Amino acid sequence: MASMRDIKRRKESVQSTGQITKAMKLVSSVKLQKAKVGAELSKPYFDAMYEAVADMIGKSGQMSHPFLQKSQSDKKAVITITSNRGLAGGYNSNIVKLITKDERFTTDNTVIYAVGTKGRDTLARQGYEIAGDYSEAINEPLYSDAIEIGKELLTKFKEGEIGEIYMAYTIFKNTVVQIPTLIKLLPIDAEDITSEQEDDPEDPMDKITLMNYEPEPEEALDAIVPKYVNSLVFGGLVESHASENGARMQAMDSATSNAEDMISDLSLKYNRARQASITQELTEIIAGASAIS
Repeated sequence: MASMRDIKRRKESVQSTGQITKAMKLVSSVKLQKAKVGAELSKPYFDAMYEAVADMIGKSGQMSHPFLQKSQSDKKAVITITSNRGLAGGYNSNIVKLITKDERFTTDNTVIYAVGTKGRDTLARQGYEIAGDYSEAINEPLYSDAIEIGKELLTKFKEGEIGEIYMAYTIFKNTVVQIPTLIKLLPIDAEDITSEQEDDPEDPMDKITLMNYEPEPEEALDAIVPKYVNSLVFGGLVESHASENGARMQAMDSATSNAEDMISDLSLKYNRARQASITQELTEIIAGASAIS
């Protein structure tokens, strides 16, 4: 059985850890409220942009454009959005698993554009090439950050250096639930979009009405697709930022609860050890008095 001194030291250590986790929970809670507002405000634009582009492509018929066709390159670029700090439960590892467990992404055909040092470092250790690092963007996501990321990827896509662009991020559903998600940004697959639209109830005339462009379809896509990509990237940044704080708050809440349980258990052990010590001392005193008499 551990001595009273050892139990007391461990109890003090757990109490100190519990105070830290409780403080981190409160900090994450405050950050979450701000990040949650940002995610809720940006989500309508995020969804509307995707629906607008999907509607355009789905009603454009057969159209030849670089953003709609896979290039000859087999390289796949993945924008990986994680955090710069740990202590967030499985938040970072879930994003990494989306890539490492997917057979489409190997260390030979995949390059990583990392937002967040945790995902960057883990994927680098597993042999993936880190082609870009935008880790500072996750601390306070701005639309300018999304433009910077989108501009570089679109340039490489047009030049044929990469053939497909994906984004791995975490959807913020609520404070408790965050959903790791992998989506394809480019090339935009018209057949997939059309099949998705067929699953949705709509006016039958909408299915046969083609989209008219002014001046030309190619010019319209050149203008709107970069905004589409930037909007999706920004949406991913904002959603991930809120998800990170939600995951960290939950992790710290769980850690604080575990610390309280350990403190209660150690207090019980300390009291038992103290009672045993007092009983032993009394027994020795009585035995000594009996021997004298």
